[in-house]
Amino acid sequence: MKRSEFIRNSLLTAGAITTGAGITNTFAAEKPNAALSDQVFNMDYAPHQGMFENHAGKSFLDQIQFMYDKGFRSIEDNGYLNRSIEEQEKIGNLLAKLGMRMGVFVVDGGDNWKTSLTTGKKEFKDKFVETCKKSVEAAKRCNAKWLTVVPGFYERNLPYGNQFANVIDAMRAGAEIFEPHGLIMVLETLSDTPELFLQKTNETYAVCKAVKSPSCKILYDIYHMQRTEGDLIKTIDRCWDEIAYIQIGDNPGRKEPTTGEINYKNLFKHLHKKGYKGVMGMEHGNSKGGKEGELAVISAYRAEDNFL
Repeated sequence: MKRSEFIRNSLLTAGAITTGAGITNTFAAEKPNAALSDQVFNMDYAPHQGMFENHAGKSFLDQIQFMYDKGFRSIEDNGYLNRSIEEQEKIGNLLAKLGMRMGVFVVDGGDNWKTSLTTGKKEFKDKFVETCKKSVEAAKRCNAKWLTVVPGFYERNLPYGNQFANVIDAMRAGAEIFEPHGLIMVLETLSDTPELFLQKTNETYAVCKAVKSPSCKILYDIYHMQRTEGDLIKTIDRCWDEIAYIQIGDNPGRKEPTTGEINYKNLFKHLHKKGYKGVMGMEHGNSKGGKEGELAVISAYRAEDNFL
């Protein structure tokens, strides 16, 4: 599933947030299951909207409550920036009430999935700066800290070095906006198409080193990096000082851990030993449909989180 599909799904379901006065817990009648214990996980995994809608219903607020009841303490919401202010505030208020964290949302003014910042054209940089400023205000409503940035596609008519310099220039402009607010834009290296400018972690690492800001770091998506470079633990260690956020998805298929080739228990244990305290975004689909599939997701995370 492409990031653009995640965002579209988020936008399509944004209206599902309820306008009621409270959140009712409709899950108390569920039968207890030792394998699906509701205790807090060792790592801070963050589901997204729609992942548990068969249990919790269409309302994102009720889904967040369900996530909390099942031991999750963070969420992700890629399309959050495009929600109404009222929706953003409702999400932020519920997260604050439950003591949950907001993971990433995407800084997207419409130029992420085309040739844009690599060109060095003023129109794209100006739109990016405008979107960063809008993102600051949105982040305040949910106490967000991390924001996903995708610099777009290659400009095939420019040498790589010129494109690299143009991206650095744009990221410095973004960092200047985010840094006073303690926000961190996390640059994501993706595998969805060879047209994307950032293909491997070392490239994103070089951008962050050149920008030289605590507000410009790496989003390390394990699924994408397994596809493009592998050697996950060594790559994580090599770029560790610039990694600020982790995302999860097994390969092939981009579903929950245990459905593919990645040894997630080993990875989670490694990240825990390194002292990682950040959010672990569950940016993947469910391998099975319905309530059975949702319970399978929880069960998979219980199994892979059992590394201590």
